Amino acid sequence: MWMIEGELLMDPEKPTGLVLLNMGGPDSVEAVEPFLYRLFSDRELIQLPLGALLQKPFARLISHFRAKHVRENYRQIGGCSPLLRWTSLQAQGIARQLGESCRPYVAMRYSSPTAEQVVKRMKADGIESAVVLSMYPHYTGATTGSSLNDFRRAARKFYPELAFLVIEQWYDWPGYLDALTARVREGLEKFPQEVRQEVQLVFSAHALPQKFIDRGDPYYEHVMATVYGVEERLGGQPWHVGFQSRSGPVAWMKPDTLEVIERLATEGRQALLMVPISFVSDHIETLHEIDIEMREHALQCGVRYFERTPSLNDADDFLLGLAELVNHYLERHS
Repeated sequence: MWMIEGELLMDPEKPTGLVLLNMGGPDSVEAVEPFLYRLFSDRELIQLPLGALLQKPFARLISHFRAKHVRENYRQIGGCSPLLRWTSLQAQGIARQLGESCRPYVAMRYSSPTAEQVVKRMKADGIESAVVLSMYPHYTGATTGSSLNDFRRAARKFYPELAFLVIEQWYDWPGYLDALTARVREGLEKFPQEVRQEVQLVFSAHALPQKFIDRGDPYYEHVMATVYGVEERLGGQPWHVGFQSRSGPVAWMKPDTLEVIERLATEGRQALLMVPISFVSDHIETLHEIDIEMREHALQCGVRYFERTPSLNDADDFLLGLAELVNHYLERHS
């Protein structure tokens, strides 16, 4: 889905902005608690009890008590989130494919650079038109919706003259599916030849509270469309789907990825390949939750071989695919 806001005039003689939207992450262990506070304060992502008036006091309390554990997780992966680095490299790589007149920017929802900072920078740079690309392939109002609303608010307040084209979902884009399939094939090569055909693919997406699905968010359908698209390209490899990163006393999407791992181990499946599909770059959910926590859990359950596909990060095929995505929508506009 895409939309145009303002009078978008693509002049090859003038620079065009390319803005990638992502969640963000702490740039140090000291930044963990402020990051968590901003995240828990967002009612589009998490609606804490007792209404909007008490959202921020609850957010401050929860972030304070969770920070110690989360800081330790970040210490184990190097002391900070790599998400800004990867998203910046993705923006630069896509912009190179689009041509010299394309200027890359990154706007994070819960850390710097913020949408406000990016909008002000584009105004100072003389950017009059831009393409805004969500780095969440699968749409939900909790992530893509919140990031886009944040960018729109910043644009209205600080640069109302900015015209921009929004690309808010690309779960079935062929370039994305091709790149993801290539990473699965690379992951399968990590296994001994004699067990490769028996490897169980475990597609793991970030979980949402079930109420988001019940209200009509297409996230689950988008995730499954991605899985089917990859499987169609692979052909024949046994696969399963789970949802990770659940926390808090609410009803979540099912099944939990840990429960999928436990079931496969109980069935005697000895080789699992984790395929993170709602994440297009390495961050805490891949580097710690899958690589450390899920690996330990799987081995304790009796799994013998446990691997993860390489993340898309700044892979050439992935960035080329997203550049083609942007060009596709620009051509539809012209």
